[in-house]
Amino acid sequence: MKKYPVIVLFSVFVVFAVFFGFCASSSSSNSSDEVESDGKEMTKWNEPSAHFVTSPYIPQIVEFAGEALPIHLFDVRESLERELIVNMNFHSNTLQYLKRVTRFFPVIEPILAARGIPDDFKYLSLIESDFMNRVSPKGASGFWQFMKGAASEYGLEMNSEIDERYHLEKSTVAACRYLNDSYRTFGNWALVAASYNMGRAGVSSQMRNQQCNSYYDLWLNEETSRYVFRIAAVKLILTDPQRYGFYVPEEEKYQPIPYTEMEINTAVPDLVEFALRHKTNYKMLKYLNPWLRDNKLTNPSKKTYIVKIPAEGFRETQKRVDEK
Repeated sequence: MKKYPVIVLFSVFVVFAVFFGFCASSSSSNSSDEVESDGKEMTKWNEPSAHFVTSPYIPQIVEFAGEALPIHLFDVRESLERELIVNMNFHSNTLQYLKRVTRFFPVIEPILAARGIPDDFKYLSLIESDFMNRVSPKGASGFWQFMKGAASEYGLEMNSEIDERYHLEKSTVAACRYLNDSYRTFGNWALVAASYNMGRAGVSSQMRNQQCNSYYDLWLNEETSRYVFRIAAVKLILTDPQRYGFYVPEEEKYQPIPYTEMEINTAVPDLVEFALRHKTNYKMLKYLNPWLRDNKLTNPSKKTYIVKIPAEGFRETQKRVDEK
């Protein structure tokens, strides 16, 4: 019984030692934090991080092809905002847009202008294909994603050796003809863009059924209902990329490839040999002439084709960024 006071005293001592040890540790930690901060305010655990996500900027006036989007309507504004959010956060895709357009817009822009098509339709081509000469699950091909029927109707040649849907200049001319025909039907560029996605018959049918002649008032399928807003969002981001979180120095953007043009009106039995004879290789010949779909050009009708021959040494003309 006499040992209990000793045990009690020992327990009280341990409690006090732990308590004062904790206080000393806290004081030391606070003092250390104050020294490490060097007079700067330190971020508290419950303060927002320096990296944050916010709603995208939407200008008071947003235009597509010279026509204002009615962004005072809640559904129109939200539809545009959706596409801005998607493209702002699809970094890998949007960053490549910024790099590629400097190579291909200079080809597309004068063709659109010469045929009375608003400049904004260059963004339609971009969202159609990402400037990657894609083939859709339905068979649409090239930058302008022509189906075979429409391509043939608008004068593009297609056979086992040639597919001019992949010819940038010729397919852009064909797209202009299609767009002008659509404008004669609708008299409105937003509906023209929608018809490029859905078809003229599809848009016309929905206009009749819904007794409506505004793209922004039509209830359409998911893809077409987003289509014009996708174009408008990409235009906003590419024309003011830093506002939307992107920065690509001019020297890092892809530049047009220098080339000379050669007329061919005879057969070319071996395009590999043809490329080597003109001081390039098959890969670069195909890169500049993706419309050549085989390794030969028999050309039985003796038609004249213009083939691009890349300038000698062009692959070394741009220094790597890490070598500067």
